[in-house]
Formats: sequence, structure tokens, C-alpha cells
Amino acid sequence: MNLQPSDNPEDLKVVLEAALLATIEPLSLAELKRMFEQESSEQSLSNDVLRRTLDELRAHWHGRGVELVQVADGWRFQTRAEMQPWLSRLKNEKPPRYSRAVLETLAIIAYRQPVTRGDIEDIRGVSVNPNIIKTLEERGWIEAIGHRDVPGRPALFGTTGHFLSDLGLVTLSELPPLEELGNLVTPDETALIPELREELADNSDPQAFGAVIETAGTRTAPDDAVTEIT
Repeated sequence: MNLQPSDNPEDLKVVLEAALLATIEPLSLAELKRMFEQESSEQSLSNDVLRRTLDELRAHWHGRGVELVQVADGWRFQTRAEMQPWLSRLKNEKPPRYSRAVLETLAIIAYRQPVTRGDIEDIRGVSVNPNIIKTLEERGWIEAIGHRDVPGRPALFGTTGHFLSDLGLVTLSELPPLEELGNLVTPDETALIPELREELADNSDPQAFGAVIETAGTRTAPDDAVTEIT
């Protein structure tokens, strides 16, 4: 099979399809372009060409059990949300469950960022266990993005692209408006992330809750995206 992806649009589509099906994490345009840097073509592939081809590939997979989506970290294949009831029967694995404090802290950072640990404590009305921040950092959902210019220079936390990708989103602006979530980021008994989950389910594309597709022993979606939290 003599493919010429730099010169033939159909060959380019085949190579991109193979790369996206074979990888675990989303691939950015820069990462996809890297595959063609050694091509002999005089003109390298532009971002516009890659985007157009990816859009064509997405249309090609439309209506199937698997879809191509764009998230914050790049492009990935994932199973459609409506496939989850059947796919979940293949394994006995259950997604990790997080405490109320962890989920409230995540919601506060998502909607109020950048925030310090002290800001979070002011909003929740209780102290923040360091292990809560550690848990969210290890999951890759938050990171320190700077320091507030006050005595002690406390770290300022914000969400990551990985957090958005796990929600199936591209930008923070796609999160539902905070006023629609009621008491999500207060210490009220109803202040839990399921409110966010339900709101996203009602107002966002189903891709936010895509399941896992396995290809050649790899996965093209996270094992347990934030939408799996109950």
C-alpha cells in the first residue's frame, strides 16, 4: 500500500484515521503534523488542510457507534454515549468515586479560577485538606498556574486541558453558566458535581459522555472521565 498523504487527500485521511485510532490520548494538530515532517513534498501540510481533512473524517464516521471529536487537548475517537449501557457490561471495572469535598473543590476551581486554597476555604466554609488538591493534581484536572502577590505568595490553581477533554469540551466557555447550577459551589448539601453532569447532559453534545473504544489494545478515551463520577 503505497500511501502519499502529503499529495493525496484520501491517503492523508487514511493515515490520520489510523493514528487517531491507535493512540490513547487526544492528538493536537502539531502532533499530527509531526507524522509528515519527513515527507519529500516541497510544501508541508498546513493546519487548514489538516482541519479540513479531520472534518471530513468526522463526517465519514457520523452515525456510527464510534465518533471523531475535538476536545481541549486535540482530536480523538470515542464511542458514542448511547453505546455505554452495552459496553459497560464487558467489564466489571467501576470508575473511581470521589468525596464531596473533592468534587466541590474541583467545581470551585473550574468556575472561580484562578483561586488559592484560601479562596476555596472561604467559599466552602471549611479547611481544605492538602490531599484534596493532591488528588486533583494527580488526576490531571488542576494545576498551579501562578502565585498571588501577597505575603506567602499562595499558589493559584486553575483547571487543565485534560479536565476539559475528560468532559468532552474544548474551552471553559462551554461549561454551563454558573447561575444555572444553583448551589454547586456552596457548602450546601446539594453542592455536588452531579448537578454539573446533569446540566451538561441536557445542554451539551453527547460526546461529553463518550465511552471507551479499544483498538489494538489501546484506548482512545480516558478510562474514567469526570462524567463517570457518581
